[in-house]
Amino acid sequence: QMEDPIQLKEEGNKYFQANDYEKAIQSYTQAIKLNKDKALQAVLYRNRAACFLKKEEYAKAASDASRAIDINASDIKALYRRSQALEKLGKLDQAFKDAQKCATMEPRNKNFQEILRRLGADIQEKVNAGGAVLGSQTTGVQKMFEILLDENSEKEKREKAANNLIVLGREEAGAERIFQNNGVSLLLQLIETKNAELILAAVRTLSGMCTGHKARATAILHYLGIDNICMWMSVDNEEISLAVCNLLQTITDCLLGQGKEEHHGKEEAVVLDTKKDLRMITMRLLDMLISKKVSGQGRDRALNLLNKNIPRKDPKDHDNSRTVFVIDNGLKKILKVVGQIPEMPDCLPLTENTQLTASVLLNKLYDDLRCDPERDNYRVICEEYIKSKIDPQDMDKTLHAIQMVSGVLQGPFDLGNKLLGMKGVMEMMVALCGSEREIDQLVAVEALIHASTKLSRATFIISNGITLLKEIYKKTKNEKIKIRALVGLCKLGSAGGTDYGLRQFAEGSTEKLAKQCRKWLCNTSIDARTRKWAVEGLAYLTLDADVKDDFVEDEPALQAMFELAKTSDKTILYSVASALVNCTNSYDTKELVPELVQLAKFSKQHVPEEHPKDKKDFVVKRVKRLLKAGVVSALACMVKADSAILTDQSKELIARVFLALCEDPKDRGTIVAQGGGKALIPLAVEGTEAGKIKASHALAKIAAISNPDMAFPGERVYEVVRPLVSLLNTERDGLQNYEALLGLTNFSGRSDKLRMKIVKERALPDIENYMFENHDQLRQAATECMCNLVVNKEVQERFVADGNDRLKLVVLLCGEDDEKVQIAAAGALAMLTAAQKKLCSKMTEVTTQWLEILQRLCLHDNMEVQHRGLVITFNLISADKELAKKLVETELLEILTYIGKQEDDPKKQHVINVARDCLTRCMDYGLIKPLSQA
Repeated sequence: QMEDPIQLKEEGNKYFQANDYEKAIQSYTQAIKLNKDKALQAVLYRNRAACFLKKEEYAKAASDASRAIDINASDIKALYRRSQALEKLGKLDQAFKDAQKCATMEPRNKNFQEILRRLGADIQEKVNAGGAVLGSQTTGVQKMFEILLDENSEKEKREKAANNLIVLGREEAGAERIFQNNGVSLLLQLIETKNAELILAAVRTLSGMCTGHKARATAILHYLGIDNICMWMSVDNEEISLAVCNLLQTITDCLLGQGKEEHHGKEEAVVLDTKKDLRMITMRLLDMLISKKVSGQGRDRALNLLNKNIPRKDPKDHDNSRTVFVIDNGLKKILKVVGQIPEMPDCLPLTENTQLTASVLLNKLYDDLRCDPERDNYRVICEEYIKSKIDPQDMDKTLHAIQMVSGVLQGPFDLGNKLLGMKGVMEMMVALCGSEREIDQLVAVEALIHASTKLSRATFIISNGITLLKEIYKKTKNEKIKIRALVGLCKLGSAGGTDYGLRQFAEGSTEKLAKQCRKWLCNTSIDARTRKWAVEGLAYLTLDADVKDDFVEDEPALQAMFELAKTSDKTILYSVASALVNCTNSYDTKELVPELVQLAKFSKQHVPEEHPKDKKDFVVKRVKRLLKAGVVSALACMVKADSAILTDQSKELIARVFLALCEDPKDRGTIVAQGGGKALIPLAVEGTEAGKIKASHALAKIAAISNPDMAFPGERVYEVVRPLVSLLNTERDGLQNYEALLGLTNFSGRSDKLRMKIVKERALPDIENYMFENHDQLRQAATECMCNLVVNKEVQERFVADGNDRLKLVVLLCGEDDEKVQIAAAGALAMLTAAQKKLCSKMTEVTTQWLEILQRLCLHDNMEVQHRGLVITFNLISADKELAKKLVETELLEILTYIGKQEDDPKKQHVINVARDCLTRCMDYGLIKPLSQA
């Protein structure tokens, strides 16, 4: 590996000229790391910017050009490249500035003058479309505010002025003009009008003004005041609450130094201390969590901001001080949120997602801790706070404590399990189940369900609480309690490895329980929090073949489940995925060995038999029914969920369902059209090993028969290559190998960029190995893939290189009896010998059978094979006169003469023409005479 930056720069230049921008970037990046010379560093950055422009990665191009300008402010190439990138990013005013500087340095350069004219026209058009005036005067901005603040202004004029203001705020020049002309004060006046449209316009303008500008964002934060911002975010208006949340996120991004690609040129001279402001924002958000004045939506916004900005995004970053700060100052406040009981009168305003979002935050904070003392501190705070709430004399207070444990079990489960071990907690849960108060039963049953996930806890509950759950289910008239009791019984049966009398409890019919669950699921008058339990119940009950068959026929129940799957709820996602795995039979099953079955029967042991509705015909019908109901769109939506909600286990389940859906090639077009291809990519990259394999296999099935440009548009297609290559592994089964090879064959026939990506993923050795396979279909698929790959120059060079048997393998495959393998191998050899003359002579040296194989190809009954054999012959003759002479001295001349003398025939004219071309070339060499002279 080179260590000279100048050599690396030259290497990068060569790659750039050869249009290999990826390798050029690698060379420049390596040079940047090794280089210490400032002047050279500027050149390297601007060269890498040129690569990013070619790759259409404009943000990166602008960033690299800016770095070059930071070193040399008069670097005209860097200014020009940044102008191009900024224009593509829609930042026309900034692009215009850079182009203006270029034109000032080179006033006679017509290209710069033309760019200025074009950008000027685009900016004017944009301004005219928005109705704003971007002159040097400030009257445009003042006029807009006058219209907006005048209550007597026409509604249409106000709306136009509001839109213009938002457009201005997004442009750097406009944002600065607003800021310098008392705009923040006027925007504050708009917010204080309490007119929703004006508030939205003002907040969105402020967001635009803060984006990518730390100094301005800090000034706006201080002027508005964090208390005011949090108050606006607390309102019970979803649109305003979200807009203010986005404003606060933009300010936070600036303070954290994120979105640096927005900056260009020298950094601001004033160095701002942002830690104090960040802590102030964090404290106010934590205060919002326990304030009764905050709406449910406002509380959700605060939780979302904490979820997004407090835990580290990169585990390699050792600074988790923000997390530690929140645990020390706000953990009890988060616990108070998860401990709320919506059915009680003193409950804080909540949405359906508030408590789960708080549980997600608890989980993220716990996962972000770096050592045992930090985790111990977290646990102690939780234990002490929960203990302070347990009071046998005050059941309402104790209920909150049990609800907190339930909330922690939905977050950091291991910690929740430790909290269950606290003295009296489990006993209190069981005791509350036997309470006469419905609220006690509701909270206790829900807590028992979450607690029963661990088998050790489930054993305790089975021995103490199962009878209580049965009694509650039979006696209660409260639907919320009834559904939870049912799920508890289902879950305990699963945890205990037995249905524990569940069938007898349901009077011999799991279908009856499932029907009740489907009714609850479709009943929109029941709150979503309760309906989610119906989904969890079905996740267990669909293990029964009769239940799953009835379920997929219930269109309203399916649609209700798909709709619930769009909510940000970890339990729902897992339950929906589990139910779908059951319905598609995509779980792992142990294959029964016939001999062992006979032996078991002989010894009178019970042998489980496959339910008739679990046979292939029924499974296929269920899959078709789910596809018709729109299951792919639901799965694609589930995949987009936050990583804290979409667990690795849920990802694996979704991948299993996708693989089952892709089984029939006729359905794959539908799956792609509904976003299945895009959804599978992240599943193939992240998650459990089994999940990644299943997702990769589903991608292979799609890639094998679909047009890659349609199935994986744009750059997405390159992300699919690695999952496909991962299946070329002896640990994977033959079908996975085969379909991965088909997918790579399809891809390698599309573009050289894709061929390069396959080579870069080190797939060639694996593909070559499969060309040796005894399995006919694998050998054929691998050879066809290689046939497409040899178009690539790098692949050709590997064949030319000494010390390998690649060419020998292809020549020998041309002599195979399998016609399809022959076609592919002969095609590869034809392209190789056409592209590399060295391979023509090398072909005659790799094996003594080469001539016999070539003659067989030229005489083959299959015209496609014959044509390729003749093309190889033509390439050998054209490559070298001596080689041509060698061929003429063999029976090959008779074969060529026989074919060439045949009468013209449209069906095989292409074959005849190549034979005649071979003879003509031999005549040109003087090796044979024309027929008339013979």
